[in-house]
Amino acid sequence: MNKIDFSKMSGLVPAVIQDKTTLQVLMVGFMDEEALNHTINEGRVSFYSRTRKKQWTKGETSGNFLYTEEIITDCDNDALLIKVKPAGPVCHLGTTSCFGNAPAKGFMYRLEEIINQRIYENTENSYTNKLYKEGINKIAQKTGEEAVELVIEAMKENTPESFLNEAADLMYHFLLLLRAKGHKLEDVEDVLLKRHESK
Repeated sequence: MNKIDFSKMSGLVPAVIQDKTTLQVLMVGFMDEEALNHTINEGRVSFYSRTRKKQWTKGETSGNFLYTEEIITDCDNDALLIKVKPAGPVCHLGTTSCFGNAPAKGFMYRLEEIINQRIYENTENSYTNKLYKEGINKIAQKTGEEAVELVIEAMKENTPESFLNEAADLMYHFLLLLRAKGHKLEDVEDVLLKRHESK
């Protein structure tokens, strides 16, 4: 992380807080040098309260801490982007973000985390864990079946709901197949990005 220029706003810099997994913007606050150092050292986001004139740690009352994953400075070194893992709703109104509840966009990454958790925790009565234990051949077969069902549904005169449900089934099994092969959705995105950049 580059050295932050705290001089432009009387010792403060804006900090945009973003969910590391879904990339949703959760909130915006201000930090002074003490709050930034506390965030770095403690691994939980702290801010400087302009109304109370003191440092505070997000979640110190609710328990919904923001666990720091990555801190990035902007090009002028006078603003921060902090990627976090939230422990619960971020807004005092009880919503996921101070900008409202989580949109569907980005949920694929949350689902990827849930799949990993089911496998890691060996969750009983979990379809994900059961199918994973059956091995790569079974997962690949199931993914192929879901792909065929989606193609069949696409060729029918049907309601959008049926087609989207089949698409969702395929995407879920695709994520599980990636996990079984030791890859992540981001690895596939990286391939697509490199293809795009090479054109």
